[in-house]
Amino acid sequence: MSRKLLELRGISKRFPGVVALDNVEFDLKAGEIHALVGENGAGKSTLLKITTGVHQLDEGSIFLGGEPVTFNNPLDAKKAGIAAIYQEHTCFPQLSISENVFMGHPLVSNRLQRIDWKGMHQRTKQLLQELEINLDPKTTMNMLNVAERQLVEIAKALSLDSKILLMDEPTSSLTIQEAERLFAVIRRLRDDGVAIVFISHRLDEVFELSDRITVLRDGKYIGTKDTKEITTQEVIRWMVGRSMDELYPKKDVPIGGELLEVKNLARHGEFREISFTVREGEILGIAGLVGAGRTEMARAIFGITPLDQGEIWLNGERTKIKSPRDALRHGIAYLPEDRQDHGLVLAMDISQNTTISILDRFKYRLLNKDQETEITEKYIELLSIRTSGCTQLARNLSGGNQQKVVLAKWMATEPRILILDEPTKGIDVQAKAAVHTLIGELAEQGLGIIIISSELPEVIGISDRILVMHEGRIAAEFKRDQATQEGILQAAIGRSGAEADAV
Repeated sequence: MSRKLLELRGISKRFPGVVALDNVEFDLKAGEIHALVGENGAGKSTLLKITTGVHQLDEGSIFLGGEPVTFNNPLDAKKAGIAAIYQEHTCFPQLSISENVFMGHPLVSNRLQRIDWKGMHQRTKQLLQELEINLDPKTTMNMLNVAERQLVEIAKALSLDSKILLMDEPTSSLTIQEAERLFAVIRRLRDDGVAIVFISHRLDEVFELSDRITVLRDGKYIGTKDTKEITTQEVIRWMVGRSMDELYPKKDVPIGGELLEVKNLARHGEFREISFTVREGEILGIAGLVGAGRTEMARAIFGITPLDQGEIWLNGERTKIKSPRDALRHGIAYLPEDRQDHGLVLAMDISQNTTISILDRFKYRLLNKDQETEITEKYIELLSIRTSGCTQLARNLSGGNQQKVVLAKWMATEPRILILDEPTKGIDVQAKAAVHTLIGELAEQGLGIIIISSELPEVIGISDRILVMHEGRIAAEFKRDQATQEGILQAAIGRSGAEADAV
């Protein structure tokens, strides 16, 4: 059995008015991948920051190699061989890969006491080769994609000879292929004896990659098990106290008349020959790999980008949509994938974000506070937004509640057709269940809903029909009761025979 490299015993941490961690236990063995899971607010990030010296614990002890240690700051943790890779990268985009890898600990010429640029480039190239990355160390970081930046972060950790690597949501912005490449690197590091903590909301990744799983809930330690000895259903029950069946609640809703029909939509270099319908009360799932044209298609339907050809019909009438304003006027709303950059104004409060899309309904496009509060409180209650009040800034909400505010903004427009692009990306299991329940309730009210998602269990769990896109075209269509993850994935990657399973 591998020795325990890191042990956290009885860890407690309090912030004003909040107990973030309460007597939490965690250990990490050399040469293992240990997944740390839990919903937003469970204490995962706080535990990670205590381990790296960002926060100081109030109670408990940390042991490294069996010896008690104290990390007063992140530098202490780095010197002890602990490195963290966060969801938001901390790179310097205008500097080279080498400069980023050796930031804070440059190689210095012994004789002249100057930066050894040649040595840094050579060492960086060696680290990149170990990770099977074919990049020039002199390339600036702003020339790299998200996946490459993630791998450079790992190279930075290896340059410090880190024996413990903490990874917080490392795949949240990666394609399936990029994630698989990262997994291969992580497994090689494990085989070389590196101990890895892997935090992810994607339970399929957790089960594919980890050796053990520890669950936190509401700042408390729930349990640890070998991955092969626990099921997804058990992990979800540990995380939120609800079963797998409750994660994708699906009501039988009568499907009504046709709301939307698109015919032969095309936009050069992005998608072509797109035709489908959406009916009242119907949830239409759109699956496919990143880059298949799903988001581009949705943006064109909403009028953000122009179509090169095709027709859009609403309620049986051909309609021209040249801008989002046109789309909103015709009852179409679009929740974008990137809620922080394209969905919210983080510096505004919940009321301002909720009403920003309906200002043209009011005199001089001005709302008084009573109107704002009335509208906002309606959607706070409807969507169960966890907030201190209407005036709380959007930036201070959790990811799941930010997503709900974006949804409130579009629900305030009273749409008939709602396009949701990755509506549960980056939010925890309980928040996902709440969003799924809400989508079902909206369908019950007669809305036609299009949901774009990279999570196949989500698409299968809540959709009435599923379209699969591959290289800008619809490759297959599945009815709900005939859809399988294998069949959808086959169509998404363009394998022959996928159509045989399609309807």
